[in-house]
Amino acid sequence: MKAAGILALIGCLVTVADSKIYTRCKLAKIFSRAGLDNYEGFSLGNWICMAYYESRYNTTAQKVLDDGSIDYGIFQINSYTWCRDSRLQKNHCHVACSALVTDDLTDAIICAKKIVKDTQGMNYWQAWKKNCEGRELSEWKKGCEVS
Repeated sequence: MKAAGILALIGCLVTVADSKIYTRCKLAKIFSRAGLDNYEGFSLGNWICMAYYESRYNTTAQKVLDDGSIDYGIFQINSYTWCRDSRLQKNHCHVACSALVTDDLTDAIICAKKIVKDTQGMNYWQAWKKNCEGRELSEWKKGCEVS
């Protein structure tokens, strides 16, 4: 009985340890190195702002939507169209949804680029439209040592 309790506690600690919440500047550097600054005409500030309002920079963020699909990761990429989970979906990014909730942002960034390129820019993200679109966004990278 005690062993089961200890294992459950260890499982909780491991889950917490796997969760990563980036700082704004760390993300700015990662996004800049990944070529997001001015990708398809969207400044680095757009990407940092969008990630903040979508996930608060949390790599393991997940949100179940009314239609049963799930938004995953730092960009809250939806399972129905863009990634593969346990159900049959379109999987346009050719990636498992689980790959979008890791500290390695490579798959999430590749998929986000595909979304921007294949859809109507950043309009895919409602949080971007509501909080970032048409605003002065240079503050999002201020003090982060990125150009």
